[in-house]
Amino acid sequence: MSYLTETKIPPRIEYLKVQNFRALREVELKDITPLTALLGPNGSGKSTLFDVFAFLAECFELGLRRAWDKRGRAKELKTRGSDGPIIIEIKYKEANYPLITYHLAVDERNGAPFVKEEWLKWRRGKQYGAPFSFLDYREGIGRAISGDSPEDEDQRIEIPLKSPDLLAVNALGQFAEHPRVAALRDFITGWHVSYLSAESARNLPETGPQERLSRNGDNLANVIQYLDEQHPARLEKIFTTLRQRVPRIERVLTEPLADGRLLLQIKDAPFSHPILARFASDGTLKMLAYLVLLYDPSPPSFIGIEEPENYLHPKLLPELAEECQQTTARTQILVTTHSPFFINHLDPKQVRMIYRATDGYTQTRRIADMSGIPEFLQHGATLGELWMEGHFEVGDPLNQEDD
Repeated sequence: MSYLTETKIPPRIEYLKVQNFRALREVELKDITPLTALLGPNGSGKSTLFDVFAFLAECFELGLRRAWDKRGRAKELKTRGSDGPIIIEIKYKEANYPLITYHLAVDERNGAPFVKEEWLKWRRGKQYGAPFSFLDYREGIGRAISGDSPEDEDQRIEIPLKSPDLLAVNALGQFAEHPRVAALRDFITGWHVSYLSAESARNLPETGPQERLSRNGDNLANVIQYLDEQHPARLEKIFTTLRQRVPRIERVLTEPLADGRLLLQIKDAPFSHPILARFASDGTLKMLAYLVLLYDPSPPSFIGIEEPENYLHPKLLPELAEECQQTTARTQILVTTHSPFFINHLDPKQVRMIYRATDGYTQTRRIADMSGIPEFLQHGATLGELWMEGHFEVGDPLNQEDD
């Protein structure tokens, strides 16, 4: 069995709706694939859409107030000229369970954020009829149905929250009597929305193995130490792949220092002594970090990667795209990119153009829905070529007439 494949089907996000989040006045992504790539000109809203996932993950991990304040509060977060709340709605599917819709609406009062409304809905065992809510909250007051398979006729129990800025799913998801709520909480808290930095990877962290790579990669040495101790075969696979991508690389080493910090070193095959990671190239460290993330023995439930082409040779991007494809057997991946070499190895259903319409707000189009694209591909064209030659209907940075 491949190191990047397993039989268990992970949870999948199938739909996203965002309203009043910066330039995302109203954006919908339907039929989201296990691997999704976002293209678009500078300033089109790719990073903003990427940040929606980071914001939601941080609301669960750090709390709404910190995630809100970190982004400049309502003044910077809410769409200009909008009076309504920020709304994030996802539909996601767990294996053997119906599609679940999670709706979160957040607003601000007297400089403080609060959860205006939050609910969970599904349609269980019925083909027709409206889905029913098994969790429904307004400003910290609401009700929820317990059990693994909540039904419309089940009793709803009122459970007030301590504060209106608390997320009900995050609070109730910590209790065993709400397993479906807990599953969603575990799903979102397990997201890895990555802002990997080669400079952060040069960090000298405190020694000690860590299972999961941090969002900026500053604990890369700790994760390699963990893999060396607990999953040596997996680590050797990472090294084998790295040697194929970076000439003369032989091995990556970690060494505890006397002051309690952990040193990361890169050994080149022609030389007897390794070099410190702080003298390694940015591309080497970024590739190593991506391989550690994608070959994780227990990967995050959702992975976001922003512009993986930075610091990498273009010829390495097809292989990275293929590894992302394989990793989706165990997780879901969202990538923002400007690279035609990366999207060349994707299906047009996996690629969406993000662009600003003439009204200034972000819009999105799936490449597979653009006229002529399937025919071009049937005749041997690649997505990257079609993009660079201007065959996509929107998103050309030199054409300001998109609407």
